[in-house]
Amino acid sequence: MKQNLSTKTRTESDLIGSREVPESALYGVQTLRGIENFRISKFHLNEYPLFIQALAITKMGAVVANRKLDLLTEEQADAILKACKEVLEGKHHEQFPVDMIQGGAGTTTNMNVNEVIANRALELMGHRRGEYQYCSPNDHVNRSQSTNDAYPTAIHIGLYYTHLKLVKHFGELIASFRKKGKEFAHIIKMGRTQLEDAVPMTLGQTFNGFANILEQEVKNLDFAAQDFLTVNMGATAIGTGITAEPEYAEMCIEALCKITGLDIKLADDLIGATSDTSCMVGYSAAMKRVAVKMNKICNDLRLLASGPRCGLGEINLPAMQPGSSIMPGKVNPVIPEVMNQVAYKVIGNDLCVTMSGEAAQMELNAMEPVMAQCCFESADLLMNGFDTLRTLCVDGITANEEKCRRDVHNSIGVVTALNPVIGYKNSTKIAKEALETGKGVYELVLEHNILSKKDLDTILKPENMIKPVKLDIHPNR
Repeated sequence: MKQNLSTKTRTESDLIGSREVPESALYGVQTLRGIENFRISKFHLNEYPLFIQALAITKMGAVVANRKLDLLTEEQADAILKACKEVLEGKHHEQFPVDMIQGGAGTTTNMNVNEVIANRALELMGHRRGEYQYCSPNDHVNRSQSTNDAYPTAIHIGLYYTHLKLVKHFGELIASFRKKGKEFAHIIKMGRTQLEDAVPMTLGQTFNGFANILEQEVKNLDFAAQDFLTVNMGATAIGTGITAEPEYAEMCIEALCKITGLDIKLADDLIGATSDTSCMVGYSAAMKRVAVKMNKICNDLRLLASGPRCGLGEINLPAMQPGSSIMPGKVNPVIPEVMNQVAYKVIGNDLCVTMSGEAAQMELNAMEPVMAQCCFESADLLMNGFDTLRTLCVDGITANEEKCRRDVHNSIGVVTALNPVIGYKNSTKIAKEALETGKGVYELVLEHNILSKKDLDTILKPENMIKPVKLDIHPNR
């Protein structure tokens, strides 16, 4: 493939040697090497804006601290801060093309940010891109830092912002289930255990149950996310703080708190914190818990809507698209199915995070890039899944009220409601005879004169079968 001769370039050099970098690029030679070396996935940094913003915030905190320590000129600090603010405003995000999955424990990502900010700062100072003697990616933007503290700090901040967004979308889905719980509160249906008829309940209880078990996970996500607010900024290479001046770490944390409005804290032991990625392990596990519950709920929705004539058919899911290329009239539960697949992907990502978390060696975990990618991806998948399930499925669910009522009336499971009154032996006898003859429980209890019709009707009232009750009823002698 011939190179476009009209493409203008600038020469940049690093430890490995000199390279021609496109003049139009704000990034530099180390980013270029990263682009060439890590053609691994389709997950690129520019697809994760909250992470990019967090990287810019991390650089801003460092600049503020370095300026206070008189390690940067006022002109350099002002230009770097302005460049960072432009990134926060969503500008230049296309200049972050590196693969999220990379060797070097995130060095490529860190240098991508350093180079973009340095070159934009140079322009703001009236210099040309690549004139690093005036503002260097390493000596100025990365001053008092290492990838090993700046990169994980940015991951923490980016994932905390992602968490705040995630729980908002999650809450909207929970509210949708809650609304259906209220709408279906009066509809009696059969509950099931091990896919067999159990005892009566309401359809509203089913949907409130979905809402409640999901709501529990909001607290768990919040708890796990708190770990992101503890960072190792100032640790530099391995936690000793080499190349940073005294008070730099504290000044940087103070600046980060002011910039973000978050209660960010410095880790107590920077050496331990620099190799510890347990915050991502914990948050990924919290997302996995959500995925497991979402999978159960979507399986239930598919079962409850199965049919339309030969399944349970208790509810109707919105028909979103034809379900078959060969079977006319078939409509599949495509929205719960796609949420199932989201859940499987999140569960798989959690395994990757877990294995990568235990791969830390000595004073660093070089597998942080794939851990970060998995966590950001899982959160994005869940948010998209929540919104899709809510808007295209849950909000439009309707109930087959008559089918639910008829199933309860015909079910042998209602005999359980009689058990405290007529005893287990009589209940078993009735259940067995109902199975053998096809007769209903109601009919057999009256036929054997075990209860009066009035008492039987009282026991089998819907409101008496869906919660604990005390009934003063005794069997016929």
